[in-house]
Amino acid sequence: MKYYAVIDTNVLLSALLSKKADAATVQVLDAVFDKKIIPLYHQDILNEYEDVFYREKFHLKKETVQIVLDAVRQFGIEVSPQSTGTAMIDMDDLIFYEVVMEKRDDGAYLVTGNQKHYPSRDFIITPAEMVKIMNSTRRMEKVDFSAITACGESAAIPVIK
Repeated sequence: MKYYAVIDTNVLLSALLSKKADAATVQVLDAVFDKKIIPLYHQDILNEYEDVFYREKFHLKKETVQIVLDAVRQFGIEVSPQSTGTAMIDMDDLIFYEVVMEKRDDGAYLVTGNQKHYPSRDFIITPAEMVKIMNSTRRMEKVDFSAITACGESAAIPVIK
């Protein structure tokens, strides 16, 4: 299954700085490269990514930053959202919220480490929650329903492989 997600800058930055391959932020970034997450973006979001990732204090290699930016462009979908008129704690976060709102009909998520910066909504989730959603869906895709007959004659319980 594929998921549409606006990925907040803090999530990608944490993934790039993490030394833990199993960190939720790293798993979210890996899911972009594995094409499980389709990033939703606007040019303003790419500009923020670039501005933050190239800050000297993070010591990120330009090649690494470019690979991530290219992946977002290559595997993602550019969205030109309508204004929501929403007031945010940090108005720089508004574009992330407006992009996710534009694609809510497609089940889009906003993945952030700063949920307090956004309105409380069930589709605004942490990286750990995104990983949990991806893992629970993957388990459901592996359910074997072949033991259940069309007439319901078998009382067999689906087996998760």
